[in-house]
Parts: sequence; structure tokens; C-alpha cells
Amino acid sequence: MFIYVVKIGDSLFSIATKYQVSMDSIRTINGLKTDRLVPGQDLLIPTDMYIVQPGDSLYSISRMSFIPIETIRLYNGLQSDVLMIGMGLYLPPRPKYESENLSYITPSTPERNQMIVQEFSPINTYFGIFEHHVLEDGSLSPLDDRQLIRLSRENHVAPLAVITNLTPTGFSPQLTSRVLNTPEIRERLINNIYNLVKSKNYAGVNIDFEQVREGDRDLYSGFLRSLSERLRPEGYYTSAAVPAKTSDAIPWLKGYDYGGIGAAVDFVFIMAYDWHEASSPPGPVAPINEVRQTIDYALNHMRRTKIILGVPRYGYDWTMSNGTVDSARAISVSSAVETAMKYQVPIQYSTEYQQPFYHYRDEMGKRHIVWFEDSRARAQKLMLVVNYQLRGIGAWQLGLHFPQSAVLVKEFTISKKII
Repeated sequence: MFIYVVKIGDSLFSIATKYQVSMDSIRTINGLKTDRLVPGQDLLIPTDMYIVQPGDSLYSISRMSFIPIETIRLYNGLQSDVLMIGMGLYLPPRPKYESENLSYITPSTPERNQMIVQEFSPINTYFGIFEHHVLEDGSLSPLDDRQLIRLSRENHVAPLAVITNLTPTGFSPQLTSRVLNTPEIRERLINNIYNLVKSKNYAGVNIDFEQVREGDRDLYSGFLRSLSERLRPEGYYTSAAVPAKTSDAIPWLKGYDYGGIGAAVDFVFIMAYDWHEASSPPGPVAPINEVRQTIDYALNHMRRTKIILGVPRYGYDWTMSNGTVDSARAISVSSAVETAMKYQVPIQYSTEYQQPFYHYRDEMGKRHIVWFEDSRARAQKLMLVVNYQLRGIGAWQLGLHFPQSAVLVKEFTISKKII
């Protein structure tokens, strides 16, 4: 398998003919709803034979297939780097990295729940079932999660109860502070989480407290430690979702002590995305340099086997007005590509950030800027997981359509099963 980037003049037929694969195989693996293509669109080509094209080199083929040049040389008995147009090169299977992967899932209709669980179970160790809200007295909001828990276990994926500090007005640092600073409420919350996990047959918990204040830093780590001490004796997992940090100097992230959190829990899901988001100027959602710096920072504070690298299944579409952001919305990867097709604008790719982007004008003449994740970007992050030997990779969230992502995860990893 390799990633092909659509060029001007390409059609699905011409690409299939060029690489001697069926059009249906390209449609299926890429989840294509139409045969229309747009320049810059990335396509997975499902074959282990590469047909050399004009302008190809071992370097370019290596980058398309994520297979080292030396490996391609070895398996094809090449004595030099000279390639002949039309010659076939065997692309050997990549060594699979055993990982524990975690993806978030939100309850939906029974039919959709079943479809998503069955589709993504082969590549996940854990499903984070989103979400139970913490209330001011330490109780938890209800959630219709029983079908997802049952389906998860039937498909050998460990269900985790996701507990958040989300309120009707957004994530609440005030609520978090009240809970952490009031011993009786904190203890009540720990008891309620324990009872939830035990009574509903969860495998453990994933705590997603966002915007934790600097003054609550040690209290938060202590809360996670106490929760883990309550759950671990009965074999339940304690994990935490944390924002991406590249240093200790970022004021709004000082509430997260990577060392303390990493020591308290079984593993950490690092939300390595939203460097640019709906309330920010346009830009890459998960730029590769910042993701790498986050891993480097985390490894200075916790073991690599504690880290699940969180990656996005989405991007943002910013509407601009006189050079400033008028509004913005999150869009799935598939929606981003479909919008580029609709307005017939080429998709560009930043090699610096390893993320795609494009500009377009809508029917009202308003200018839009779109940044998102694609196969090339996802493969780069999978390479980080393998090269750094992290615990695994995880995604927010499975309801957002990104058909190539699961294929790539299978290409690079084998998901460990623990139940």
C-alpha cells in the first residue's frame, strides 16, 4: 500500500490503470462516494506492487509507501538507484508495532453504535465512552451507555467511562476547583466513579478535566492518585486525558503536572491537537513539530509506556472577513475533502506542518480557510508512535468520518487486546 496524491488531469480510471489496481478497490479503501477527484487529494492505493512512473525515484517511492529505501532495494534486488519506467517494485509488509490504542465514542442509535464498534474494534484496545459529567455535589450525570459497554466487551475492547468537567457553558475550571478543594465532595466523586465502573461493567475510567487551574495542579494529581488507589486493587484502569504541553512555561497549562499525573495513572491520553481551533486564527490543527515536541516533553516526565498519542479525525473551516475570523466550525476529514471537491479548489500540503489546507470562496463570496488531517498527516503521527515506542495511538472521535485512518492504523500497528 502507498499514498498517492492526485494531480491535475488525473481520474480514478487513470490512477487505477497506472498502478494496475481496480477502481473499486480504490473506492472502497478510501470511502469514496463519487469518482470526482480534486488535485492534492490523497488516496490509499491497495497494492504491494508499485509501478514506476516518469519522475519517480527510490526516495519518492519510499516517502509514498513509508518503507525505507534500503528495504525496497533489498527486497527487489536492486544494485543501483536507477529505475526504469514501468518496472514493478515489491513493497514488503511493514513490521507491525504492538500497541494499546484508545478511541473515543459517543452513544448514538443502536444501529450506529453497533456499526461503529464492529468497524473500529480490530484497531482499538480501549473505547472511551463519552461522557459522564461531574456535578457540583460530586455526583455524575446519567448516560445511556449500556449497549456500548456490552458491544465493546463482546468485541474484546475494554470500555472506559469518560468523566468530564463539562457544563452547559463549557469546561469549568471553577467546578473542578470546587470538587478538588472540598474533601467530602472529592471523596464522594471517587466513590461514585468506583460505583459507576463496578455496576456498569466498565474496565476502568478516563478522566478528562480540562482547563485545570495552576493552583489546583497538585490537588488534581492527588485526586488521580486516590482514584487509582481505589480502582487498581480490583483490576480497573485509571487513565487521564491531558492537553498537549511542549514546556512548563505555558501559563494556561500549568495546572497539568505531567510527572504527577503520569505517576498516578495507568496511562495518559495526550490530546495532541487543537493548536489552532475554532476560537483561534486559521492554522494547522496538529502540526508535526509541536506534536513531536509534546512527546519529547512528556518523555522527560513519564515513561513511554504510559503515553497514548491522541490524534484528530477532523479539521476546521474558518470563515474570514477583512482578514480576520468571522466564524469557524469543526469538520470531519471526509467533509473537508468533499468541500474542496464541491468548490473545485486544489488541496495544498504543508511539509513544514505535515498537514493539508486550502482556501475557497462560498456562494456568498466569503473567503474560507480550511486546515485538516489526512492520510499523509496520520501516517506521520503513526511513525512517531512506532519510532518513540509509545503505548499507542488514540483518536477523537469515531463519529467523525475519516475512512483511511483505520487502514493506516492496521498498516503500522497490531492492537493489543486485554479482555
